Amino acid sequence: MGGPRNQELDETRLALRLPVLRRRFPTIEDLERRAARRIPRFAFEFLQGGAGDESGLSRNRAALRSIEIVPRYGIETQGVDPSVELFGRRYAAPIGISPIGMDGLMWPGATELFARAAQRMNIPYLVGTLATARIEDVARWAPDVTWFQLYPLAADDHRISFDLARRAQEAGAKVLVATLDVPVRSRRPRDLRNGFVMPFRLSWRNTLQVAASPPWLRALARRGMPRFANIEAYARGGDPAAFVGAHVGGGFAWDVLARLRETWRGPMLVKGVLHPADAEKARAIGMGGVIVSNHGGRQFDAAPASVDMLPAIAAAVGRDMTVILDSGVTSGVDAMRALACGAHSTFSARAFMLALAAIGDDGARHMAASLIEEFTLALGQSGLRSAAQARHALVRHATAWAWPVRTGDAG
Repeated sequence: MGGPRNQELDETRLALRLPVLRRRFPTIEDLERRAARRIPRFAFEFLQGGAGDESGLSRNRAALRSIEIVPRYGIETQGVDPSVELFGRRYAAPIGISPIGMDGLMWPGATELFARAAQRMNIPYLVGTLATARIEDVARWAPDVTWFQLYPLAADDHRISFDLARRAQEAGAKVLVATLDVPVRSRRPRDLRNGFVMPFRLSWRNTLQVAASPPWLRALARRGMPRFANIEAYARGGDPAAFVGAHVGGGFAWDVLARLRETWRGPMLVKGVLHPADAEKARAIGMGGVIVSNHGGRQFDAAPASVDMLPAIAAAVGRDMTVILDSGVTSGVDAMRALACGAHSTFSARAFMLALAAIGDDGARHMAASLIEEFTLALGQSGLRSAAQARHALVRHATAWAWPVRTGDAG
């Protein structure tokens, strides 16, 4: 990214550009329209698609948008503080960047751009096992804000899973997040129609889509072909994409998570929790928190919206654990809604990826600045002065699951 002088020039250029970007792309829909014209269709549909009939994906958005927060007026709201403390570190806002597998296929260099944006904006970056840069490099680009999402590689008693956790620890990742909600592969019709399976090979139709996407091609020329960088060490000279297709999955059993918890020095969370009893199991084995998520609607289309399970999970473990919401968050107001329903913080993936696809290399900084600004404004509009107060806002959440339910909650 160049020396100090080049970095200073980049900061000056971006400071001038961000207000222009806010005017051009004030909403996620603006970014979606432009992204669809700039990247290959198979990449855009991979980003936008969900499992099955995609009802889980649409349910996330509908549930969040239905939540109402009752504002209070006549309150001094100068000096609103959007920052939040998570595991002993204060971040700029309760907003983080969540991972998308093979992010560099949607915008070449995405992993590095996310890491640098997160470090500059002081928000957590949850880099994934299937990112297109190594955890060691990400932790160097973002030494203060790197979290690591561990996917299960169940073969050989999770030997590779444990080694990836070791690498993340030695690289300096602040938090380890084990992903629960990929016990088996999902079926995503858009990807099947586009031939987007592992190992991915360009068809003649996909090649035409690439040729029709000059901004993406220019980014590819600068950044190089995307690769499963964290997995290359284990493929032993073979095709890492084929290795991923054959080995990633199998799920994490609770006994394996307990062993991971014993080896990891620092905060550890589980991601993909929807059932309060699973949150309680996580607490019992010493996890520091849970990420309430239905994988963005990309794993199981019959799963409830993440935010609809959030209040029950927060009620079950929120006094003892950090509760974070993922899935469907595309605005600072959504983050406000999540906190009002019991979350301590939120993560977003699609919003950040769409910003890169629509804008290019400056997209991640634009999205982080927009979300922080929107969240700060939402606090002020609600008559609140801090993110901590947002968890006590008066809220109506008509689609929330009541707990306990009478059927289906067997542990």
